[in-house]
Amino acid sequence: MSTLSDPADLTGPTALEGNTDSSKKRVVAWAMWDWGAQPFNTVITTFVFAVYLTSKNFGDINFTSMALAVSTGLAGLFVALLAPVLGQNSDRSGKTVRNLKLQTWILALLSAALFFVKPEPGFLVLGLVLLGAGSVVSEIAGVNYNATIDQVATHRTVGRVSGFGWGMGYLGGILVLLLIYFLFIQPETGLFGVTDEAALDIRVSMLVCGLWIGLFTIPALVVLRDRPRPPARRVGVVTSYRLVWRSIRGLWSTSRHTVYFLLASALFRDGLAGVFAFGAVLAAGTFGLSAGEVIIFGAAANIVAGLATMAFGALDDWIGPKKVILICLAALVTLGLLIFLLHDGGKSTFWVLGLLLTVFVGPAQAASRSFLARLIPQGKSGEIFGLYATTGRVVSFLSPLAFGAFIALGALVTGAENTQYWGILGIVLILAAGFAVMLPVKEHGEHRMT
Repeated sequence: MSTLSDPADLTGPTALEGNTDSSKKRVVAWAMWDWGAQPFNTVITTFVFAVYLTSKNFGDINFTSMALAVSTGLAGLFVALLAPVLGQNSDRSGKTVRNLKLQTWILALLSAALFFVKPEPGFLVLGLVLLGAGSVVSEIAGVNYNATIDQVATHRTVGRVSGFGWGMGYLGGILVLLLIYFLFIQPETGLFGVTDEAALDIRVSMLVCGLWIGLFTIPALVVLRDRPRPPARRVGVVTSYRLVWRSIRGLWSTSRHTVYFLLASALFRDGLAGVFAFGAVLAAGTFGLSAGEVIIFGAAANIVAGLATMAFGALDDWIGPKKVILICLAALVTLGLLIFLLHDGGKSTFWVLGLLLTVFVGPAQAASRSFLARLIPQGKSGEIFGLYATTGRVVSFLSPLAFGAFIALGALVTGAENTQYWGILGIVLILAAGFAVMLPVKEHGEHRMT
């Protein structure tokens, strides 16, 4: 149990070493949170709502794309400020699961509220605000969810468990995408008489997402339990930040390469987030995929990503998470450059390169989570995963900024009206930087001091 004066200390037993219950039923129930919460990432921020919000209904494509980049960056700043303090408070209070429940329900409500964003320029700000707020809540909920992995995994299984959770998320994303596409978007008149007039098909899909999140996260929220903690003195915001800084100094003195990993993962996870945030936008704005084609691509991409992430989870337990991360980043940089060079290759080019990209995004994310989970001391999961979220979000403006800046640079260099495809170079730059910083980081087994 950590106290007010305890810095993060990696010399003792980790939370994973204290867990002996990793039954398949508990793992599946835990992974259902990934499955249930996935519509926010897959449908809302990637393949449907973000594409809708950057369409001509809301203004010029370059303008709406850059507006989305700015709002994404601002949401990341809020996450950076809140994540470690809220994670630390969850640890101290022992109410990680209670907080996760509350945040999950808020995320469901925010997702459903996107129904009110009509296809008019005057609704762009409302859409960006709701999307940004949902991103903040989703990230904070993810901190608490990640902190519960020690309830269902051991050191021997953490790679597979983490990969299985990510994979379940992708597969859940497939199903909800196909449901909204065939029930509302593709038919001239969908279920309940829904049509595309006033983008009602897209907007009703947001209600489905809210319902999905609220319903399918229930198994995880039932199985997971808050662990009793001795009564802890409440502290204010300023003291909380002081304790966060103390934890960082403690990590720096006891396990410096863990700090290096947090910095490296901040860079490459921001690049991975950029792939998700702007991939579908590129599909529509650069490669000419229709809204329906983007959804079909999203379903195929989630199948590939889900299976690849589960397979790489076993590889993670075999060769270690660092090697998995480096393999994935190298592949993503190469494929990103090919997308830029072949941007005029049409829809078939995007299908091939886009699906190849999805092979490596999920495994890198899952391996990053398992890398850190192997290190966290008992009683520090929320705080360390909070730092993990914060270090990622401290630089979360980089991918959106780089994406927007390279679009502007492309317009300056080429004089073309639509230079959206230049944005991929900004994402590639961030991924390459993450790869470079990750190279010298020690393997996870060498982080714990003796």
